[in-house]
Amino acid sequence: MTFADKVIAFNTQLEYTGSLPDGIQIMNPFRENPAVLDLSSQFYHKFYADNRPRRLILGINPGRHGAGLTGIPFTDPKRLAEQCGIPFSGPKAHEPSSVFVYEVVAAYGGLEAFFGDFYINSPCPLGFTKTNEQGKEVNYNYYDSKALTAAVYDFILDSMDKHLTLGVRRDKAFCMGSGQNFKFLDKLNREKGYFDQLIPLEHPRFVMQYKSKEKLAYIERYLELLAD
Repeated sequence: MTFADKVIAFNTQLEYTGSLPDGIQIMNPFRENPAVLDLSSQFYHKFYADNRPRRLILGINPGRHGAGLTGIPFTDPKRLAEQCGIPFSGPKAHEPSSVFVYEVVAAYGGLEAFFGDFYINSPCPLGFTKTNEQGKEVNYNYYDSKALTAAVYDFILDSMDKHLTLGVRRDKAFCMGSGQNFKFLDKLNREKGYFDQLIPLEHPRFVMQYKSKEKLAYIERYLELLAD
């Protein structure tokens, strides 16, 4: 099996069967929209149809406008169509995190170079939503409440074990999110010994929302840290 075959098999079986705290909903695009598995499979067959070992980059969990629509972490419909050349017939949603990641990809050397060296997923590969006080559905992170973290903890452990079987390198991995995501994953890595090094990166959403004027400096920092 190629790296692509393993990722597609992982996505196909993704399901969360546990309970969740009141007001929190699971987001599983692979079960909710049949087109997502096909779209993501096209992507992985295009860029991961080999057995090259790759370094793992861990986000938080999928968002509604990125992987929630495409099944590909940090790849929104616009990037999927315009950058990856994979047509998307649904709403051309825009995710700021995806914009930043694909600028990093371009600066690294392009799609083949970046995806040939890295695989992006999350400790919790399914997303969560809640309805806010204004009645709007918003993204929710696995660490946003202790109750949710506890509820999905075993699911995270199982997902991390499966990530390691895909063909990722164990010498070094990266964590998008230098705050709570890194705190959680660093502790977990110390306990489980997944990787020799876990290196924090500023989360793309943080850069785009709060540090957009310094975006080029953050891209350079990514390139520096991602360099072998």
